[in-house]
Amino acid sequence: QLPVVASGRSRSGVAAVPAISMKSCQRLSRYEAQRTPSNAPARVRVCVRLRPSVGTGEGKEAPCVRGVDSCSLEILNVRNNMETMKYKFDAYYSATATQYDVYMGSVQPILHHLLEGQNASILAYGPTGAGKTYTMLGSPEQPGVIPRAVQNLLQMTRDASGDQRKYSVSMSYLEIYQEKVLDLLEPSLRDLPIREDQNHHILVPGLTEREITSFSDFEKHFLPASSNRTVASTQLNNRSSRSHAVLLVYVSQTRGWPPYAQRAAKLCLIDLAGSEDNRRTGNRGVRLKESGAINTSLFVLSKVVDALNKGLPRVPYRDSKLTRLLQDSLGGSAHSLIIANIAPERKYYFETLTSLNFAAKSKQVVNKPFTQETLLDVGEEGSWPENNRTQQNSLLPMENLEPALAEKLLHLEALETQQAGAESCALPLLNTPRSERLEFRRLLEETRRELQVKTLRVRHDTTSYYDSCYIQDSAPGSENKVPSEWEMVLQPELMARTKENILAILNTGSVKDLMALHQIGKKKANRIVAWRGEHGCLASG
Repeated sequence: QLPVVASGRSRSGVAAVPAISMKSCQRLSRYEAQRTPSNAPARVRVCVRLRPSVGTGEGKEAPCVRGVDSCSLEILNVRNNMETMKYKFDAYYSATATQYDVYMGSVQPILHHLLEGQNASILAYGPTGAGKTYTMLGSPEQPGVIPRAVQNLLQMTRDASGDQRKYSVSMSYLEIYQEKVLDLLEPSLRDLPIREDQNHHILVPGLTEREITSFSDFEKHFLPASSNRTVASTQLNNRSSRSHAVLLVYVSQTRGWPPYAQRAAKLCLIDLAGSEDNRRTGNRGVRLKESGAINTSLFVLSKVVDALNKGLPRVPYRDSKLTRLLQDSLGGSAHSLIIANIAPERKYYFETLTSLNFAAKSKQVVNKPFTQETLLDVGEEGSWPENNRTQQNSLLPMENLEPALAEKLLHLEALETQQAGAESCALPLLNTPRSERLEFRRLLEETRRELQVKTLRVRHDTTSYYDSCYIQDSAPGSENKVPSEWEMVLQPELMARTKENILAILNTGSVKDLMALHQIGKKKANRIVAWRGEHGCLASG
């Protein structure tokens, strides 16, 4: 039993931790209504989920954590048993909260940003055995965040699709195992690189991508890939994740009215491996090496959050593959949610306290999401609707062209039509003797080559004529012409006057006046004055 809190309100214990109440649901509905406007800074949202206690009867340990309300919880202070430490987050889910409560309360409200062309990230954090994988994957009876989010996203894209807007969804799945990025859809031992494009988007070249149109397509790719993830048994967890798993879901949206544009968004669903105390897990050999890589990457993740909160000029994203991949999620361009999973048992006290401290400082990170929209080229295949593409065939009315140019264009169009008809005509080759078939083919090839030569010749003549017309119309006048070669023209009168001025300065000028002449310093000026006093004035040559 925890002691009385500082406010004086007594609590008999933590056994009756309240589930998500109607008041909590109303609060979450208000949050859903107050969605962040487009391209506005968005703080990283953090929720905490408490795992149910393991064990029954006398073997059940007394919990060290209890909930205060739908957003707050408190944990025992081991330094002073008469005090508790209180934490407040965007949401708190007790041990009786269901998968549906977590999804509808914190995950579902951020999915609509994907349809606006903005990224989103959902990250499960916590110590080993705290229920991160269960929160993300769940069970057949209680699906987790990943299956619910994918199914909901597919339904949202189907509802929003129409004649003027089309959506496509694809997925990739990878794991970070001992600082190696491995593809789970097509397993191999090749370490994939992590790159950053010119728009500062993080991508993984060579990563397999699969298009999904229904939830059955997703299951067909995801379930076999999940079995490829590295797991092992430790003293604290019979099925411990030995790698960080990252599911990437891409949403592409094409707009069907001018200006034609395409929006791209990415949903990152991350199941982090849990931090481990090797003194308690009993890890040896490979397990010890895996644990070291996991703890190092999580330590770098904490350093990244500290650097962002302090506004340091350098954020150590590149110190770990995990933080490099999460660069969009923390301090980047995504609407991010961190689900901190904690355990109630006292033996996990320090791991729980560390997770709560990380969650508390993570909610101070502010991301800068923006809509990623790209204008499509009108000449790009598939970028124009069929009913609009024919309207763009002729940019200028025929009557506005020169007569000779219009005639050549009409001739060129006739040749192209004739060539298309020759290519599309079907010859009854199956019922024709072989010699005649070969002759038909030879004649067809000769006709096709002649048409190609004529087409190229007419196009060349048309281009030459158009260029000549353009040059004649836009040629500058003689007053605007720039000579191709420069030539220096010297005026004799000006040269004679300049020589007289220089000679006058040499004969009568002071040292300062002489120093104003080109390449004459103080030493030369004094020599000229001395020479002039000894020999007299200089005479013009």
